[in-house]
Amino acid sequence: RIMRAIRRGARLGRKKTSSCVSIRSSERGWTKFPICHQKNKYFYSTTMDQSNSGEVSKTRIYTRTGDKGTSSLYSGERRTKDDQVFQALGDTDELNSCIGMAREHCIVSGNGLDEKLEKIQSLLLDVGSCVATPPSTASERKLERTSFNEDYVKQLEQWIDEIDKQLPPLKNFILPSGGLSSSSLHVARSVCRRAERSVVPLVRSGDVPDSVGRFLNRLSDFFFVAARFAAQKDGKEEVIYKKSQH
Repeated sequence: RIMRAIRRGARLGRKKTSSCVSIRSSERGWTKFPICHQKNKYFYSTTMDQSNSGEVSKTRIYTRTGDKGTSSLYSGERRTKDDQVFQALGDTDELNSCIGMAREHCIVSGNGLDEKLEKIQSLLLDVGSCVATPPSTASERKLERTSFNEDYVKQLEQWIDEIDKQLPPLKNFILPSGGLSSSSLHVARSVCRRAERSVVPLVRSGDVPDSVGRFLNRLSDFFFVAARFAAQKDGKEEVIYKKSQH
């Protein structure tokens, strides 16, 4: 979009050695980007401190647009940061971080779960995109772009069945245990349950499709069997729940 605006300005006959082009984004509103003209070549900067060499400067991490307690959805709508949508987005983000930690433990132990976990991490970003695009304010193009396929639920079910076939029958309640990989997957399972609870009101109101809720529900089941599988691969014993004696 920036380069199209620059070329459009050039066609209009701008002869200045430097100028600005304004671009609108849902996050920042209207932003001016400096342009440097050099022999019919155009360079733009994502910050206002363009260097004389014409090189693109690094974008700042902070935007200050959320300092008043609001943030923007993919649809362009701004809501307060304690809105249910951002609660759901925060919980899925926390879940992704937990999976990242669990995946590192799985790589070290070599239990073969890391590729599945990496796939799930990417899918959770898709979940976030879907949650951040409520049908009430999003365009059809954006809704189509952020749709969440029901096939991902079926894929999780296939993984669950494949792993569960390799596990001994569960005869007792177990405590989160079984080594670092297993315990970290149990943490991911717990956070996943919270993420699901955050998404349920949005599914009920029609702001998030049913496929997202079903995905998170299956995902916590996946983490349960994956945790047991990791304990088995690591040769670690799962701790059995024992009722407290009065």
